[in-house]
Amino acid sequence: MVSIKELCLTQTTLTAEHAAIIEDFAKHLQLIADVSQSDVFIDCPLTDKGSALVVAQSFPSTAPSLYQTSVVGQLAYSNNEPAVLFSLVSGQPVIGSRGISQEQIAMQQHVVPIRAEDGQVIGVLIMEQDISEKVEQERNVERLLLTTERLSETLLTVAMSEGSMQSLMHEGIILFDEQEKVTYTNPRAREILHDIGHTEEAEGRTLNELFYRELEKERLLNPTGVIQKELKFGHIAFVVKAVSIYREQKAVGGLMLLRDISELVAKEKQLTIKSAVIKEIHHRVKNNLQTVSSLLRLQMRRTKLPEVEKVYRDSINRINSIAVIHEMLAYEGLDSIVFNDVVERIAKNVISSMAKPDQTIRASIFGDELSLPSDTATTLALVVNELIQNCVMHAFAERDQGEIDISIANKSQIVSLRVSDNGIGLDAAGRQERKGHLGLKISEMLVQENLSGVLTIASDDRGTSVQITFPLSRALPEEDKL
Repeated sequence: MVSIKELCLTQTTLTAEHAAIIEDFAKHLQLIADVSQSDVFIDCPLTDKGSALVVAQSFPSTAPSLYQTSVVGQLAYSNNEPAVLFSLVSGQPVIGSRGISQEQIAMQQHVVPIRAEDGQVIGVLIMEQDISEKVEQERNVERLLLTTERLSETLLTVAMSEGSMQSLMHEGIILFDEQEKVTYTNPRAREILHDIGHTEEAEGRTLNELFYRELEKERLLNPTGVIQKELKFGHIAFVVKAVSIYREQKAVGGLMLLRDISELVAKEKQLTIKSAVIKEIHHRVKNNLQTVSSLLRLQMRRTKLPEVEKVYRDSINRINSIAVIHEMLAYEGLDSIVFNDVVERIAKNVISSMAKPDQTIRASIFGDELSLPSDTATTLALVVNELIQNCVMHAFAERDQGEIDISIANKSQIVSLRVSDNGIGLDAAGRQERKGHLGLKISEMLVQENLSGVLTIASDDRGTSVQITFPLSRALPEEDKL
């Protein structure tokens, strides 16, 4: 059987000193497994940033295990266990993340980085618990809530059809006979009728007369069910619900309910106005950004220096990326944006503006749908713009064609966005150029400071892959985290 130290030295990126630390730490795994009643593992980093190697494992003797056999020597992939890879790269602990085990069981993970004396992350400690029953219970609760909602609607309809009014006294109530003449009004109904101009008693008057013939086209004595209509007179708005009462298949009258919604209508009007104003602001910001972009484009055409032209073009693309966000906000009027659409538009803009006439560069976007608040989407749009620009400018500088793949994954509230190309690689493009490249510096700064995430780069002669990983919970508004 291969020892932990040998496994670390032959298959991971760890040094002999780091492998010894991992081997010594693994001696305590059984105690941790028994105390936490969890399956406990140690995973160590590989050259491939998208996977990690399981080098140690302990089954709990105090609780059932998730695993039938040992998984030591197997790989943990970012698709199934995103928290493991995020903790290895960022050095941050992840508590309560959900994932899928190697045996395809739903489980909850607590991941804590293991550091050497110099602070370098050399592995992660993982505690896993089976939550398949909990997941099934959550699904059952959702089904129960849906069933309860439907049952409540049915009971309300039955209660109204039988004239049961005990729970509805906060509404205005009007009873009428087979000639649609009012026979009874409760105090709340009299208040509403007074607000719309009726100072005399309503009893004996017809419903059409009370509501200024607004109900003339409605069949109030209708055997098919409840009639509902919204009426508005001046600043007073209310909903009318009417149900017929039948005896021996003959209409003998009916029940009408009035609910005042004046305050609600006024608030909806204010929200509509505010929404229109916000959309108009986004529209004007987008127009202003496009105006600035046009001015820079005019200046770019006048210069004869390639380096100055490049600076102009980079600035134009960054401005256009921000303009895309404001254009979508102006069109949809929402606070969140489907970022997949943003990526597609940015890719088209960059390729059309930077590709040479004889080049054919294609961009493919795939993966999970990702909705982000506007400020987070703006940050990520700038980063994606820089990465796609790098692909077009450097990866395919001396090639007639190229492929750019952009994948988006949202697993357990951890987002991974990868931009890959099949270009010449960083070594061929020049390491020195990479270190001094303003776009990469901007990207790394935005990811770290605005998204609390990490940006990693892998490159060889088959191309370059840049991955951005960040926790979605830090990007969502407070109300969406509940």
